[in-house]
Amino acid sequence: MAVQVPLWHHYLQAIRSREVSRMQDFQRAENVLLTVLERVHALDPRFIVDYSRDLEAFQFALRSSEDPLDMEVPMWVDAEALLIEEPGAAEPGDGPASCRLGIPREVAGMEQWTTDDVFSVSSEDNTKCRGHIVPSKVLRVLKDLLVAAIVHCKHHSLLSPGSLNAASLRDEQLHLSLLVSSGWRTIRFNVVPVVRRKHRVPALERARLTPGFPEGSLKRITSQGVDLVPASAQHWRISTDYLLSRLLGALGSLQGHRLDSLSILDRVNHESWRDGGQSDGLTFGHLKTVLLWASVLFPAPEDWAELQGAVYRLLVVLLCCLATRNLPHFLHPECNLLQCGLDLHAIYQRVEGFASQPEASLRIHVTHLGRSPPPRIDNGVKALLQLPASDPAYWATAYFDVLLDKFQVFNIQDKDRVSAMQSIFHKTKTLGSKES
Repeated sequence: MAVQVPLWHHYLQAIRSREVSRMQDFQRAENVLLTVLERVHALDPRFIVDYSRDLEAFQFALRSSEDPLDMEVPMWVDAEALLIEEPGAAEPGDGPASCRLGIPREVAGMEQWTTDDVFSVSSEDNTKCRGHIVPSKVLRVLKDLLVAAIVHCKHHSLLSPGSLNAASLRDEQLHLSLLVSSGWRTIRFNVVPVVRRKHRVPALERARLTPGFPEGSLKRITSQGVDLVPASAQHWRISTDYLLSRLLGALGSLQGHRLDSLSILDRVNHESWRDGGQSDGLTFGHLKTVLLWASVLFPAPEDWAELQGAVYRLLVVLLCCLATRNLPHFLHPECNLLQCGLDLHAIYQRVEGFASQPEASLRIHVTHLGRSPPPRIDNGVKALLQLPASDPAYWATAYFDVLLDKFQVFNIQDKDRVSAMQSIFHKTKTLGSKES
């Protein structure tokens, strides 16, 4: 195995060599968009410019993929005074349920949000609620403001020629899409109006998540508000993207190769599994969720001390999710992030092929060509990966340690953990013998 280690590090160095230029590309593109949004704010103070974009720049530098980035536009409203009306009898913490944002009758200072362009008077006999802030109306107003701001900025030479393409604004979606040029790179931003509000996130408060993250980080992140973003023409939903990005940033403060493993898999996903971004497949968001789960399942520092082993921590979780066709949302595990029309069978075959013989995908130059070692596993591992679908108890460290052992990267010396892994292995021994 030692012969293969330099190849992993060489591949990581190639990714890291692009981080500075990617960060600079992001910052140039962001400056273009912020210039436009500053004009939007001048035209309509109800929309605020968010300058705290460090997490987006940090994530963009980690990535090789070119998926769209969200640019959130906070709405200047007293979110704590709004009425959150959830349809149906949803239980607290059930997931990112949709809701309506009502304006109370007794609350003053909401006049700017009760105008016809963003507000709809309640047709119900409701003594508490005047009416609702309507997402479709807010998007329409923001779209018109963006068009006016772009025209103004171009007329006053505040934007370089060709730096911004607004053609996709004509598309009717739950965000407003803009293409921004930054040197030779073009970045697509999805402009999204958000209402920021304090809101409990029960999953973040669970003690079982604590071991995989820096001490105290979950408490600080839990104290942050969540974003309410458009879910339909009439409804809003909770977006946890900001909280997940904060969690990813917290992992970056730990020693080890957690973020390096994410960067490697994102590059392999983009170049090999998605054919250079030409085909549909997994996104950076999918892989980020896999890392968050892997960090909980493998909280020990030694799990992340060696680069190859760190990558395989993500791979075994990803393979299990693809085999069971379920990648649980990290903060709302009842929500499946793989319900998006992807060809999961084809993706699984590519990911398993990489996990079995990764060397071919890690060669970035002709000088790295050479004979690949034999496959790490025999055919049939998919049956073992299916176990969590029939018994959730398998979603545990010991089970994934069995998978690491199958891929020949279980290098943990802790006696209790080895014993737990062996116990699970004995339960699956009959299945494992059938695979072989």
